[in-house]
Amino acid sequence: MAAEPEREWSDEQLKSDDLAKKDIIKFIQDNAAHSFLNEHKLLGNIKNVSKTAKKEQLIVAYNQLFESKRFKGTEPVEEVTEQVKAVKIEEKPKEVKTEVVDEGPPKYTKSVLKKGDKANFPKKGDTVSCWYTGSLEDGTVFDTNIPSAARKKKQAKPLSFKVGMGKVIRGWDEALLTMSKGETARLEIEPEWAYGKKGLPDSKYPLAAFCVGHVHCVHE
Repeated sequence: MAAEPEREWSDEQLKSDDLAKKDIIKFIQDNAAHSFLNEHKLLGNIKNVSKTAKKEQLIVAYNQLFESKRFKGTEPVEEVTEQVKAVKIEEKPKEVKTEVVDEGPPKYTKSVLKKGDKANFPKKGDTVSCWYTGSLEDGTVFDTNIPSAARKKKQAKPLSFKVGMGKVIRGWDEALLTMSKGETARLEIEPEWAYGKKGLPDSKYPLAAFCVGHVHCVHE
């Protein structure tokens, strides 16, 4: 154990304006135990401590240091070890647990009417192009991009969008990821993955039940 430091100033010298606060802080920081500095809020940069600490508080701390003899190196090994452990624990990044939500089975069924190339499947964010016809369970067509006249069909273009990004109803987003280039399929989509149980009464999709449609996927 290192030798105990000697008092550097008398009570009169401590109270004198000639003795700067920074000198007292430096002496205490150089000679006091870590726990002592922490209790008296004397840890940190001397300049910063000097701004907050009053001269009277520093004199009290100086005298208590010699009365308690809590000099540097007198702390129990266990206490120092715990301080090191605490620092290591604080520095360790917190692990973020990701919970997987089970949504149950897919809310659509797919029947392949024409096989695709079984090689080119779109990935989330890819642009796909589709010809489609949407109808109700009773066969009523409510939307399509396939013109009835042959002349108009030559001028028409398939619907293009980025798949899996919520640009279309979820039933489409999910099903198209399973369709290869050139594939034609019949999709029966439940309300939750289509237009909702109440449908969209303010638009052209008044669906309260299944959305049934033929989709021909011609990926870009």
